[in-house]
Amino acid sequence: MAIIPSPLEQIKNPLFEEKELEVWIKRDDLIHPTIMGNKWRKLKYNLEFAKKERYEGVLTFGGAYSNHIAATAAACYEHSLPSIGIIRGEELNADSNATLRFASNHGMHLEFINREAYRNVRSNPDAYELRTQGNYYRLPEGGTNGMAIKGCAEIIRELPDSFDFITTPLGTGGTMAGLLKGMEGNGMLLGFSSLKGAFVRNDFQKLIDSQHINFSNFKILTDYHFGGYAKVPDDLIAFINRTKAKFDLQFDPIYNGKMYFGVLKLIDQDYFRRKSKILVLHTGGLQGVSAFNDHRNQIALH
Repeated sequence: MAIIPSPLEQIKNPLFEEKELEVWIKRDDLIHPTIMGNKWRKLKYNLEFAKKERYEGVLTFGGAYSNHIAATAAACYEHSLPSIGIIRGEELNADSNATLRFASNHGMHLEFINREAYRNVRSNPDAYELRTQGNYYRLPEGGTNGMAIKGCAEIIRELPDSFDFITTPLGTGGTMAGLLKGMEGNGMLLGFSSLKGAFVRNDFQKLIDSQHINFSNFKILTDYHFGGYAKVPDDLIAFINRTKAKFDLQFDPIYNGKMYFGVLKLIDQDYFRRKSKILVLHTGGLQGVSAFNDHRNQIALH
């Protein structure tokens, strides 16, 4: 069973008191033990649609450590829907890391393809030719589409109060687009990109244009990716571990850890006006911690 609305907690930190700020965190990481955070919200209406339209199963795409792959496998397992994951990297197998083992153990059939082939189908799911026959509902990489955005927009309805700023990690853009839609022009939305490059702004604008989301109360910050997607230097690991030890908050190293680091930097630099209320959205992704530790061959994240 999902915990909806997800918990809302105030973070107490001497820095926030010094800057006269209220900082709250929305714990979407606690929605569901295996279908975590924004992935639960993105999948909610997509799986309802797949079942209503009597699709035989769900097919989707992702990398070796994809939160989306793990969550889709778990959600389809819970809904008794077969699932297929098209994985970037022909050298991989179902036992390559904790994420792929989790997906496979939850019934997802994994097909591994080379990176060039993956690039050709990642943005056009209908182009992939199934090795087995079947009428599968196809979800893009990251699960971002109109129904995913609809699910993420519901986050705003769960808030008991208004906030001056809302912060979120930014990957494929679905969660941020949903927040922007739900906010309806109220407050400022800050997206912390986990991807390196100015293209993220153009891609997000194309996404919201395609969904007819015409609000402009947002800003994309590209200074906190720590070298790019899946780049996790030692100082970021140390920051995440310190945060957990001091505040009992576990962040993943790909999305939320980078976002929270950026939020604290902005607070320290007086980016936010005093007396502001800030909401930090924890989008989950914690299944990736064990896979990350597997990759490092050590317990780097505690």
